[in-house]
Amino acid sequence: MRDNLEKLREEALNALAAARDGETLEDWRLRYFSRKGGALTNALGLLGTLAREDRPAYGQFVNEVKAALETAFRERQEALKQAALEAELTSGAVDVTLPGRPPSYGRLHITTQNLREYRAVFAEMGFEVYDGPDVETDENNFGLLNIPPYHPARDMWDTFWVSQDDNLDPTQRRLLMRTHTSPGQIRVMQDRCPQPIRVILPGKVYRYEQITMRSEHQFYQIEGLAVGKGIRMTDLIGTMKQFAFKMYGAGQLRVRSSYFPFTEPSIEADMNCVLCGGKGCGVCKYTGWLEIARLARNRGCGHGASRRAEEWRL
Repeated sequence: MRDNLEKLREEALNALAAARDGETLEDWRLRYFSRKGGALTNALGLLGTLAREDRPAYGQFVNEVKAALETAFRERQEALKQAALEAELTSGAVDVTLPGRPPSYGRLHITTQNLREYRAVFAEMGFEVYDGPDVETDENNFGLLNIPPYHPARDMWDTFWVSQDDNLDPTQRRLLMRTHTSPGQIRVMQDRCPQPIRVILPGKVYRYEQITMRSEHQFYQIEGLAVGKGIRMTDLIGTMKQFAFKMYGAGQLRVRSSYFPFTEPSIEADMNCVLCGGKGCGVCKYTGWLEIARLARNRGCGHGASRRAEEWRL
């Protein structure tokens, strides 16, 4: 019996030395220490078949073999862990002599990209960018644009009012988040009068509306304004045609008369749909046309009745 245990210990140690990874190490443990069918478990089970006087010596030797194999198993397990760690460190070592990796700066937001393209297109046509504040006065946002106090656009459900106190009386409210970029027209005409004007006014606008997949409480608008002598409706249409060609590559521009309050005459500019080529799709509502701007031409705007103004909103 003792010879068999010696042979078992030698065989187990040789198999343990041959283990190269965690999987083979686990197979070794199950082979010798499993409670069901393990080699040492079976050897211990032979204790009952021995004579009474031989049992103590055999049992003690079995325990010695078991303790030796357990110690060898732990040592081999730790050695494999260290070898795996060293291999990982070696494979992932950093070569400090190599040049550094350039950092990633990300990309501009699609809205920022579009705004820059709009500005570049109008800059080629001689327009400058005029920026107005996001927080406006009631006078610039409504009053000077012929929007009286009883107009529904002033309602609290359409406008973010800015107040420094708790007074909610509508007649006492003076500051608000601009609901459109049109106050910029007021400011630029006040600043430049009586000089000619040719500007675009891009920027954020704010409206207290329900947020959906198609609408937000904050969005962007771009308005344009040209004030000077000899400006005609054909200049306005030509500006829009050049913008549509430069920005979208549109081949056709359709101009239709339309009605917008406080401007006369008013027109709407549509371009042929760049997605379907005018055949009709879901984006253009199967009309083949996309509205790109609302246009107006005012007489007597600015300094002197002989001056003309053209404006649009994209």
